[in-house]
Amino acid sequence: MTVRNLEAAFSPKSIALIGASPRDGSVAHVVLRNMRDAGFAGPVYLVNPKYTEIDGQPCYPSAAALPGPVDLAILATPPQTVPGLVAELGAHGARAVVVITAGFGNGPGSLRQQTLDAARPHTLRVFGPNTVGLLVPGIGLNGSFAHASPLKGDLALLSQSGAVIVTMIDWANDRGIGFSSMVSLGDMADVDFGDLLDWFAADVHTRAILLYVEGITNPKKFMSAARAAARVKPVVVVKSGRHAEAAKAAASHTGALAGVDAVYDAAFRRAGLLRVYDLDELFDSVETLSRVKPFRGRRLSVLTNGGGLGVLAVDRLIDLDGSLAPLSEQTFVRLDQSLPPTWSKSNPVDIIGDAPPERYSAALEALLDDETTDAVLVMNCPTALSSSDAAAASVAETVRNHESKVWPCKPVFAAWLGGAKAADARKVFDPVEVPVFSTPTAAVRGVSHLVRYSEAQDMLMQTPPSLPADFTPDVEAARAVVADGLAAGKTWLDRPEIAKMLTAYGIPAVAPETAETAAGAREIAARLLPEFGACAVKINSPDIQHKSDIGGVRLNIETPHAAEEAAREVIAAARAAVPDARILGVTVEPMIRRPGARELILGLADDKLFGPVVLFGQGGTAVEVIRDKALALPPLDLTLAHDLIGRTRISRLLKAFRNEPAADIDEVALTLVKIAQMAADIPEIRELDLNPLLADKDGVVAVDARIRIEAETGTDRHGLNPRFAIRPYPKEWERELTLNDGTSVLARPVRPEDEALYNAFFAKVEKEDLRLRFFTPKPDLSHRFLARLTQIDYARAMAFVALDPDTGELLGVVRIHADPDHEKAEYAILVRSDLKGQGLGWALMQLIIDYAREDGLKTIHGDVLVGNRSMLSMCRQLGFAEVLTAADPDLVTVTLSLD
Repeated sequence: MTVRNLEAAFSPKSIALIGASPRDGSVAHVVLRNMRDAGFAGPVYLVNPKYTEIDGQPCYPSAAALPGPVDLAILATPPQTVPGLVAELGAHGARAVVVITAGFGNGPGSLRQQTLDAARPHTLRVFGPNTVGLLVPGIGLNGSFAHASPLKGDLALLSQSGAVIVTMIDWANDRGIGFSSMVSLGDMADVDFGDLLDWFAADVHTRAILLYVEGITNPKKFMSAARAAARVKPVVVVKSGRHAEAAKAAASHTGALAGVDAVYDAAFRRAGLLRVYDLDELFDSVETLSRVKPFRGRRLSVLTNGGGLGVLAVDRLIDLDGSLAPLSEQTFVRLDQSLPPTWSKSNPVDIIGDAPPERYSAALEALLDDETTDAVLVMNCPTALSSSDAAAASVAETVRNHESKVWPCKPVFAAWLGGAKAADARKVFDPVEVPVFSTPTAAVRGVSHLVRYSEAQDMLMQTPPSLPADFTPDVEAARAVVADGLAAGKTWLDRPEIAKMLTAYGIPAVAPETAETAAGAREIAARLLPEFGACAVKINSPDIQHKSDIGGVRLNIETPHAAEEAAREVIAAARAAVPDARILGVTVEPMIRRPGARELILGLADDKLFGPVVLFGQGGTAVEVIRDKALALPPLDLTLAHDLIGRTRISRLLKAFRNEPAADIDEVALTLVKIAQMAADIPEIRELDLNPLLADKDGVVAVDARIRIEAETGTDRHGLNPRFAIRPYPKEWERELTLNDGTSVLARPVRPEDEALYNAFFAKVEKEDLRLRFFTPKPDLSHRFLARLTQIDYARAMAFVALDPDTGELLGVVRIHADPDHEKAEYAILVRSDLKGQGLGWALMQLIIDYAREDGLKTIHGDVLVGNRSMLSMCRQLGFAEVLTAADPDLVTVTLSLD
């Protein structure tokens, strides 16, 4: 991920148009006209060896002949000329190019690769190829062949489709909606979604980011940037190709259920993005986000002059998991006083078809004051009894007056139905920033966008409960099982091997025994039946994964003789159904009889783009028919696991109903966390099914399981699964630190659940030490602030906490946060005031420096107050260089080179 030199594209001082042409209808001429019409203030140089001037403007034969350097170049030349032009522009000082031309190919030796090779020595950024262009309305830049220029605003649109860009310009211009930037990404040879999410997350001119995605090229980069951006501003994404060919069929149920779009959906959800499903909904989100800031709460009050409209709005609201405001008694009294007796006496508030403007105003004021209401939707259908224009004017004036008295005002949405006449009325809402729609469905959907965004933010900030202290998986034992399986040439582990794997991770499971013959099955059954009462016999073959499908399972066997007969039957059935299968005999296992237990499926699949994904859903033999499932990207904590469970229909059956007690949902969630951790620890696992996993009030037990393995060529730099899209907890960085007095403390990477330790920690930090760390003696210690300290992205940040090994108390913390280029990182450190002088700060600083060096960072820097003598002294001893900050004489910038 990198934002290097992107400022040359979004804030250029000069631009060159390469391939400029006077020919009407040519792409280059349209770009030139757009550049002139948009009003870019800096010089725009034209380059084309065929001309000395175009439309009275000088035209130069080459970039080298330009009278001055350029920051940005726009290329509209044949593809074979682009690599050479990029090299020439880079040598002349350009730092970004927009390649409009298409037809570059892919792979080694292609024009695409030649272009990247030419750009690399100059760190020149390449947009495209095959792009409509780049538009930055705030500086008068329209470097595109779009048919019009967008208005200036605070939305950024990043699209792989040029058609979406030009369509959005028309739609938004008609509604007075503006943009900070519009970027047509094209083939994304260099600049991609990850780079631009990082750029616009930090862009003060952008309030929300809109994405049109056809495919992600670098999932790790995308996830890291998307998670960072979504924490600071709304990010809306529409993904096309939802029903394209699914992922390659897999032998496990999990693999079959984990379709490509479902994995994208899981990725967007994990990043906190707001997903919409078509351009209409994207337009609705633009209408909403351009006028209303996200708000907390989901209770909607509906005000309408048509009862049918209100019913339609409520139907759509419930479809989208919204809720109606119950309305307080005081509000009912106010409405009774100002509305005719025939009003609806409920929410939706139907003020009758003859409602004059005054009735709209009185009802809206009451709803805005209502304590149970979080947002208001006002609707109007045209009638001959009242004026839609006057009603719109009344609503707009009421909003304006209310905002002058109460700030922030509750958000108001409008739906004004009708044709051309209603279109005129809708314009009345623009000055008061009320989003207005032409149907109740669109309006409710607009409300839901902001509700979903706020809830996604809350989800990102939730503090998960701690894992049980006794969850200490025997990773080495599990790895040994996999290593032995691979050495034996296995693709699928057998049942006894799987039982060892599950035992190593503390997952309760049925323990099968293997028998090569029917007589052996009889002997095993004779031992099991006195204790369990019944057993199951299943075919044992590495080539048959779905045993039930070929008649390879017999259940509820109650005698040794029946077990022997069952073994003969399943072996015969397997040989008949799959003649080439290797038949190793059968497995015999106890029947688990747990009346009322719910059958679940928990699994792992390996997506070709995002890597491992976790699946949860309703289990059993009909799992692929029922298709009640949800996916999540690992790693998981207990909060994320409960969210995954809650997105399925079977989650309702896990709760108590009729005479059935609730299942132990916490144990189900913990099992999801365990298999996610297994995926992190053992990259060789490609597919895993626990199906069925029985869950009831007494816990969980895996009745059947399968695990597919495949050799992994390596791990990431932290020894973990290299295919994870989100870097998991780096357990290998847990350390024991020795202080000056010989005592030991535990240092480990911070975890989200550590938030609970911070209040007690800050209580033992003196105000002066807080001032030296945060530059204020009273830092923000809200949940939102502490969540940002503890819920970090290990791909671009690290924090080590020092803990008392006996009490678990937080003693100190050191952190770094890298820039998007992952070259420089800013550090911060704080130890408890009563522990200063014991060497804890020194030990933590050495640890974070070691980590930064191994993570590939080049420098660590920080701002230190001049009065912080102990910190400056430590930095000098560690080799940091010091520079006084010109803008603030009280600050010293310290920098350590890690080369």
